Amino acid sequence: MNVGLISLGCAKNQVDSELILGVLQNAGIHITSEIQDADAIIINTCGFIEPAKQETLDTIKEMSNTGKRIIVCGCYAQRYPNELRAAFPHIDRIITLQEYPMIDKILEETFQDKTLKFGPMSFFNRVLTTSKRSPYVKLSEGCDNRCTFCAIPLIRGRFRSRTMEEIIAECKQLIQQGAKELNLISQDTTKYGCDLTSDKTSLLPRLLEELVQLDGIEWVRILYLYPDEVSDELLQTIQKHDKIAKYFDIPIQHVSSNVLRRMARRGNQEFLVQLFSKIKTMMPSSVLRTTLIVGFPGETEADFQQLEEFIKQIRFDRLGAFAYSKETDTPAYDFIDQIDESIKESRLNKILTLQQKIAKAKNKERIGSIQRTLVEQYDPKSKFYYGRSEAFAPDDIDGFIVFQSKKLVMLGDIALVKVTATLGSDWIGDAI
Repeated sequence: MNVGLISLGCAKNQVDSELILGVLQNAGIHITSEIQDADAIIINTCGFIEPAKQETLDTIKEMSNTGKRIIVCGCYAQRYPNELRAAFPHIDRIITLQEYPMIDKILEETFQDKTLKFGPMSFFNRVLTTSKRSPYVKLSEGCDNRCTFCAIPLIRGRFRSRTMEEIIAECKQLIQQGAKELNLISQDTTKYGCDLTSDKTSLLPRLLEELVQLDGIEWVRILYLYPDEVSDELLQTIQKHDKIAKYFDIPIQHVSSNVLRRMARRGNQEFLVQLFSKIKTMMPSSVLRTTLIVGFPGETEADFQQLEEFIKQIRFDRLGAFAYSKETDTPAYDFIDQIDESIKESRLNKILTLQQKIAKAKNKERIGSIQRTLVEQYDPKSKFYYGRSEAFAPDDIDGFIVFQSKKLVMLGDIALVKVTATLGSDWIGDAI
């Protein structure tokens, strides 16, 4: 039997897809990337914001026209199972997130093939769908931050950490399979282990201390840090170890106290200025990345201008911005002072235009620097290599270091690249 899988949404969902592929492969199913060769198609869906939900529905419609058996799982399946059944009665099976512990039994019932031997999901049977050199490592599930705009706690439930022993064992296996970089992810990575300790303290610094001792790893990257949980202990741990990427992915959403309060987000502009100043003082070459929401209900022109001035002050290396999306069953959905769509788009365009100028200037500051670059691709036609230093996350947002080398470089090698120019989000250079 041939099965294809389409994974939508974030990196955390991608890890789930890799776990599902592991269940399929261990059962004796052939995994195919060619839809025309598949007997069945599994769609791992996203149900976070409206554009993602529309992509989910469009994908299900498109795949339904292939005549293949369709199985739908993931966040949208968890959030809207009844709507899916009504809209797509031909779907063979809908698997909610709550059913993942029983997915082996469900797939066995769905496929009705006694030659297949299904086992439960396991982090040790993942089928990596991205580069084996730079896998994601999921530290926890769910979220306890009840931001008024976010449906994740409704979909994924309360925050639940994996044990440190299991995470370290998985990382060792990933390194044996060729991993050079470990990308730690969670809905709130800074909170890792708070539910495992009696005093509710984060175990992230301790986990990092363990991971940097593993032979064969070049660097560990932490993604999704909640601002007021970035402790001095965590910063000191990152500063101390060369193997921990000086890369700070800290989604702040906004800086106006008015907007943050309505979002049920902790902190304020003064705190955020102090946090980013502390990071830059301790680690001057560090990369700062964030995400913002504009057009949140009640956001005034003064609130927006305050956000613009903050961006000019901090000068983020990477910044993503989104117009607020109304999500059913979240508190903000019922806020009465919703912002007109045209104003949302205008504010979003202003932020993105501002960030383009900042990013262009920030990139130019890197010209002349030497970057330890993990080599990931080679184009024989142009004779250019593509790779990433610790300044680039592997999520197709940050770009690449594009370089040429007089000596042969193997994929997976670490090359020293001198940056000579920039082009968009990419840095251009030569191996030295």
